[in-house]
Amino acid sequence: MPPDLTPKDLQLLRERGIDAEEIHRQLAAFARPAPPVRLVRPCTVGDGIHRIGAAEHRDCLAAYAAAAAAGRFLKFVPASGAASRMFAAALRILNRPGPLPRGELRALADGDDAAARETLRVLDEIGRFAFHAPLRQSLAAAGMDLAALLTHGEYRPVLEHLLTPRGLDLAQLPKGLLPFHRYADGPRTAFDEHLVEAAAYAADGAGRCRAHFTVSPEHHDRFQAAFAAARPRYEEKYGVRYDVGFSTQKPSTDTVAVDLDNRPFRTAAGDLLLRPGGHGSLLANLTDLQADLVFIKNIDNVTIEDRTETTVLWKRLLGGSLCLLQQRIFGHRSRLQAGDDRALEPALRFARAQLGIEMPGAVQAQGTVAQRDFLSQALHRPVRVCGMVRNRGEPGGGPFWVRDGRGELGLRIVERAEIDAGAAEGRRIFAAATHFSPVDLVCGLRDAEGRAFDLPRFVDADAVCITEKSSAGRRLRALEHPGLWNGGMAYWITVFVEVPDATFHPVKTIADLLRPAHQPR
Repeated sequence: MPPDLTPKDLQLLRERGIDAEEIHRQLAAFARPAPPVRLVRPCTVGDGIHRIGAAEHRDCLAAYAAAAAAGRFLKFVPASGAASRMFAAALRILNRPGPLPRGELRALADGDDAAARETLRVLDEIGRFAFHAPLRQSLAAAGMDLAALLTHGEYRPVLEHLLTPRGLDLAQLPKGLLPFHRYADGPRTAFDEHLVEAAAYAADGAGRCRAHFTVSPEHHDRFQAAFAAARPRYEEKYGVRYDVGFSTQKPSTDTVAVDLDNRPFRTAAGDLLLRPGGHGSLLANLTDLQADLVFIKNIDNVTIEDRTETTVLWKRLLGGSLCLLQQRIFGHRSRLQAGDDRALEPALRFARAQLGIEMPGAVQAQGTVAQRDFLSQALHRPVRVCGMVRNRGEPGGGPFWVRDGRGELGLRIVERAEIDAGAAEGRRIFAAATHFSPVDLVCGLRDAEGRAFDLPRFVDADAVCITEKSSAGRRLRALEHPGLWNGGMAYWITVFVEVPDATFHPVKTIADLLRPAHQPR
């Protein structure tokens, strides 16, 4: 039995579906953190990043169209993120005492207070947001006039009706249900925009459009209600029939927390504290779908409908590129398994040039049979094609050549937190990245015979993330599973493809909704 676990703890673990040995492994990870990712060099176009030329568009689009018509595609969207992070600046200002007149905010902004500066910008341009009309109505119901409050610089009631239960309570919404975009027939949420996008590239030949959203348990019913309201309108408008599912992070993927001495953290009542295991936990949800080809995209990365042409084109190109890649992978593997020695060299050239797979010297020295076996196994993995945009300084990960714990060279998406912050060479390589990962993936989850891969087999189990948090005012150390598209897909076949900047429209703060991609033309 793992140390320090009581019978009551074991009962809790059984209720969550967590094996006690898993907790033992997690406790060991706190005591012996995973080594940082060993960066070799950043991927660049021609060296780890492919560029789909115009001459390839026709074949990619034809392959996409055939797969789409056959119903092979599904869209998967992690949508449990909270809107509170988007409103962090405004919430900080709202938590200040007093009436919050404009002069006070202006003085703070002039004094280099970033939160005051962002909040002033939002208030000054509030008419451009999709929540402007509901906010005006909320204030009117309380006997106040939005325009008058803004004119006189009386900002507290405006922020209260925007962010708290006194009004719209937007800070408590999931990001996916926040009004993102203005339309003539009313606002659309990020969830709405994903449904609209899905109709453009995830529908089959009969019009069936499959999508899946992972949501937080407390907002599950809200998403269901939002879908029920949107479904008839969008099905009629886009000629599709939605097949949309929702799931929540499994309790079995929760992780243990520890105190600063690496002992299991306990609540004031003495209970073991278990916490959500991060977005890497969603690998279990993805596995459960038993899907074939899956588009993965973050909930906030959407644009207004009349700006989606480039996004839709490149979703189709990435999907078609994956289909063509799979055909070649399956063909080479079939010939290798048939024992054809003539298949070895073409397969090795393909693996090296197209997939970034190098055969270790030790395997080369073992002869033809060992080499065939190595390549056959290397080609028998889930496949992902990952869109990469040019690096514009956005926070997040990027594409790199890395050397794994087995000493093998490969391609991975790496976050800054995964490298050794104290190693100058690693920081230099990370800073030299020419491209950034917008989380724009299309994944092949089945083998040549149509059997679903066992996705947990291809996780770098050591790539956990350990951070410092707090609970009830007490500091703790928390553990997250390997990130879904980082360590969670570390041992997949990975291909990076350059995509246009116009496919990437993140919303990390509420002011980001003022960018052109989120405003009507």
